[in-house]
Amino acid sequence: MTNSLAERCFDPILWLAAAGHFVILAASFQVPTRLRWKEDLAQLMPFNRKLLWVQSGFTVLTIIAFGTLTLVLHKELLRGDRAAMALAFFIATYWTARILVDAFYFTHEDWPKGRQFALGHVLLTSLFLSLAASYWGLLLWQVWLKS
Repeated sequence: MTNSLAERCFDPILWLAAAGHFVILAASFQVPTRLRWKEDLAQLMPFNRKLLWVQSGFTVLTIIAFGTLTLVLHKELLRGDRAAMALAFFIATYWTARILVDAFYFTHEDWPKGRQFALGHVLLTSLFLSLAASYWGLLLWQVWLKS
């Protein structure tokens, strides 16, 4: 693949990847209500409840940063700037780890029952796979194939 062809491919891929992060946020804002956190978290000690909310907040901030930085550093990612490649590596690793956690730590029984949850799980996992593949593909092009 020539550099100009690769750049033409990755240009829209990066815009879509940035948008994908904001789609994940839209889904994540539904989690407390749909998973009835109010009832479940009421059973936790106050510290554990606060810890979960803080951890969830940092996860949301991380996803906002991924989407925002992909938008803001779009040209740098396409050029293969060193710092942009480090960011791409981190984002690719993050989503790969999320996929692996889903595959090897969660069990089918852990997920809430119902068609909407099964569909949501498939759609989110597909999005995580797309994000991981996008950033790994960018790295493959910029770091190994372009050199």
